[in-house]
Amino acid sequence: MEKTIPIEGVKTCSPIRRYEPSTDIPLPKYLEQTYWWAYLHPNAVRVFERQWLVNLILWGNFTVLRDAALGEMESPISGNVLQVACVYGDFSQQVARRLGPQGHLDVIDVAPVQLENLISKVKDYSNVSLHHRDSTDLGFADDSYDHVVVFFLLHEQPASARIRTIEEALRVVKPDGKVIFVDYHSPNWFNPFRYVMIPILTFLEPFALDLWRNDIVGWIRKPSRAKKVHKETFFGGLYQKVVVTV
Repeated sequence: MEKTIPIEGVKTCSPIRRYEPSTDIPLPKYLEQTYWWAYLHPNAVRVFERQWLVNLILWGNFTVLRDAALGEMESPISGNVLQVACVYGDFSQQVARRLGPQGHLDVIDVAPVQLENLISKVKDYSNVSLHHRDSTDLGFADDSYDHVVVFFLLHEQPASARIRTIEEALRVVKPDGKVIFVDYHSPNWFNPFRYVMIPILTFLEPFALDLWRNDIVGWIRKPSRAKKVHKETFFGGLYQKVVVTV
């Protein structure tokens, strides 16, 4: 059974309920085998939960890419936002800060340790909820969210999981709502980081080069759901933002 973490703002002086992981949502094999060192190991959070390090990993582009995603949502945010997977750095806090009185942020992740880490980052925001769920089977009703954000998740998934994640994101967004993808992209030929990133991604991110070879929209199984698609690249093409309006 899926567990939900209510995040009680410190202003209410209410305690934060500790997280109890669900045995019905197992960790995906690709996560355990490929990314245990980054997301599951007890020391992973202590190592990677550093704003400067996250920015360094993205070659100084974290803030630009974060703000590009946030810029696709109104300010203040009056609707419901779904963030698919936790993110190291201040991404979730920045979304929460933009929420209006009627706005709400739901964050899902399949790894309990990541949800535990996020509690400490969003504890001051009463309109944020965390859910232990898998991106390939969100469990939310159709047309539940005004915005769905998938920030640097697709490159970590094998094709089968990636397709299901995209399908689920499009399913739960409302008509005229947006699904915002930010991830890696094939850099321009003259971009020197093209040659730096090939061995890095091959060794550390074995599924990431799929996003160099294929467009995100190519993994959409139901093209009729995509009313409008806008794509923008950053840093010489190494990163992309794809916004699908349904």
